Amino acid sequence: MATITIEPATSPRWDDVQHALSGGGDGRSCQCIWPVVRNKVWQTTTLDERRDMLQAEIAAGPPPGLIAYVDDEAAGWIRVGPRTVQQRILHTRAIAAATAEPLDDDSVWAVTCFVVRREHRGQGLNGRLLASALDYARESGARLLEAYPVDTSTGSHRSNDLYHGTVSTFLAAGFELGPTLTAGRVLVTRGLAD
Repeated sequence: MATITIEPATSPRWDDVQHALSGGGDGRSCQCIWPVVRNKVWQTTTLDERRDMLQAEIAAGPPPGLIAYVDDEAAGWIRVGPRTVQQRILHTRAIAAATAEPLDDDSVWAVTCFVVRREHRGQGLNGRLLASALDYARESGARLLEAYPVDTSTGSHRSNDLYHGTVSTFLAAGFELGPTLTAGRVLVTRGLAD
């Protein structure tokens, strides 16, 4: 049986972050920078610039994500952190209209990205990453965790669109369904006082 551990994305783990992001899907090209920049910046950056941005963000701390390891191999990634530093969320009209929380509230954190390497999919890593993200957010003083997952119970969805996570993963972790954001996407929340 595989041993699964979850660790914060810190500078000494930079190579592991890159390994986790490069195993399929858009993680390698995105470098998980999409949630933290506005469209104008996103459209004008190269892969190398995005990689440098993520490396600088990790070096500055606190860790903007967690890494899942399967038998000591970096196998997955989740971005979790204060919603206020994830600029795309703050400027997405559907999210701004749907959330009940003030957009400038630092105690509201958000999960905006999952990446799992192809060879490690189907092992429940998203659920494990999310459980660790809840603990990390709570220990860091977050009051509430928000996310914007895909509802896979209806319609068809490209695998690359599932980086938001799936509603079923969040419901299994105790999140509550909120308003619909767009076709196939909903807002979910979980208070962290429990």
